[in-house]
Amino acid sequence: MALAPVVAALQAMRGAQLIHAVRIVAELGDLARFGTPRAMMGFLGLVPSEHSSGSKRAQGSITKAGNSSARRALVEAAWAYQHPPPVTPIIARRQGGVPKTVLDIAWKAQLRLGARFRKLAVRGVNRNKLVVAVARELAGFIWAIGQQIRPV
Repeated sequence: MALAPVVAALQAMRGAQLIHAVRIVAELGDLARFGTPRAMMGFLGLVPSEHSSGSKRAQGSITKAGNSSARRALVEAAWAYQHPPPVTPIIARRQGGVPKTVLDIAWKAQLRLGARFRKLAVRGVNRNKLVVAVARELAGFIWAIGQQIRPV
């Protein structure tokens, strides 16, 4: 149970219930091993592919390289950000005993990702692309929490 504090901290976020938090931590291990959020996003395959030559730069769909189980857990969790930002009683219960720095990260994620979800939806972006974009940013917030909470 060395990773139990990380699992508890991840549950402070909207959409990251116990099953998602355990799945992410089980697949990724210690989140501190990733030097930057982009490194973790790349490991998860949530970065766009690129087909560039000379001065041309063309980006394609996500690479899907890396851990598909953790990527799927993040995409499933990202769907929760379509809801308004207030903290529900269920989320408040999961946030009990979590350090304030983690709660601040979770609240920032809730505001930013909810706004991003709505902004992309208003633009008419395909729902699946929209959720993957939110999942990519969610990975960055999860990385930030992983830097705050160290396994025992």
